[in-house]
Amino acid sequence: MKKVRSYQYRLYPNKQQEQQLQRTFGCCRFVYNQMIKVQEQRHDSGEPFLTKFQANEYCNHVLKQEYPFLKEVDKFALSNSIFNLNNAYQRFFKMKAGYPKFKTKRRSAFTYKTNYSNHNIYVLDHAIKLPKLKAIKAVIHRRAPEDWVIKSAIVSQTSAGDYYCSIWYEYESVKPANHVDTKRIIGLDYKSDGFYVASDGTVLGSPKYYRKVEEKINRQQKKLGRMKRGSNNYNKQRKRVAKLYQKAANQRRDFAHKQSAILAEQYDIVCVENLNLRAMSNHSFKNGKANSDNGYGLFLRFLDYKMDDAGKMMVRVDRFYPSSQICSNCGMKNELLADFSIRKWKCPNCNAEHDRDINAAKNICNEGLSLLLNKIEVA
Repeated sequence: MKKVRSYQYRLYPNKQQEQQLQRTFGCCRFVYNQMIKVQEQRHDSGEPFLTKFQANEYCNHVLKQEYPFLKEVDKFALSNSIFNLNNAYQRFFKMKAGYPKFKTKRRSAFTYKTNYSNHNIYVLDHAIKLPKLKAIKAVIHRRAPEDWVIKSAIVSQTSAGDYYCSIWYEYESVKPANHVDTKRIIGLDYKSDGFYVASDGTVLGSPKYYRKVEEKINRQQKKLGRMKRGSNNYNKQRKRVAKLYQKAANQRRDFAHKQSAILAEQYDIVCVENLNLRAMSNHSFKNGKANSDNGYGLFLRFLDYKMDDAGKMMVRVDRFYPSSQICSNCGMKNELLADFSIRKWKCPNCNAEHDRDINAAKNICNEGLSLLLNKIEVA
């Protein structure tokens, strides 16, 4: 089975390389906006929309003739920008998104994608070679196996000014012939003001990285608000604020990687709730900021692929399963527990005493194992 995986590396371009990268970002935005104008003109004149391949041909034979500076950047970057616009139109036609908007230097992401062709992308010991660029200095903290094939690369610049390159590989997935032991199982109940509560009683709190720098961010943003937009001091201050946000995000990502790696190593089956974390992070909820800060969704994404790589399983229990209201000892459902203020309770049927979160984690574990066994029997 073919799979794809990306490794992200930090880039340190010199001045000439940085100018070329900025030129490529700008040309991708320019082509994107020009093709929106072309599609709108064709629509107004009653002509059909150009397909992504027709739009790419228009770029090569018309736009590059009118604007010769487009020939100075990577052709694959421009093609992928056009393909991205086509995807945006397709989502609009299917009513999955709004009408595509024009890109601006201030609002849009600084990124482009290039494709592998004729050995134009390769990773060296301390650098990465990209099309239209000499080898860019990079921190190569890990190398892909030799049988993995490079398919593409995505170059990006963060709002703090740092450059990154994600190399995408395709490889043949061969799952390890591990025997999944149903005794090595754990259930996780999401804890919005922390991280999770496990069925074995373990409570993992969130380091709350954003909260630690929130006061500093507020001070720096006040300084930014008093500066003239577009000035040199404004741009310097904007980067200071962006670096604080980026530091918290990097710490949160590192924490999620480490915790997911621990669980993937210790257990064969991990059962979690299939929560709508985006809705829970809405500010109408009291814990909206805490939900956004703990990075639980990122943790689940990392845990999913780590378990899969190890030949193990992550089971998602339906979000509407009443894990908090069922006694994990006898299975009785207690309707009174719809009140979230009840944290400890005694089952009226079997007299078992429960902590609300630990009991919910045990029920998630039991339900996940039941779903897994039923799936195996059906298969």
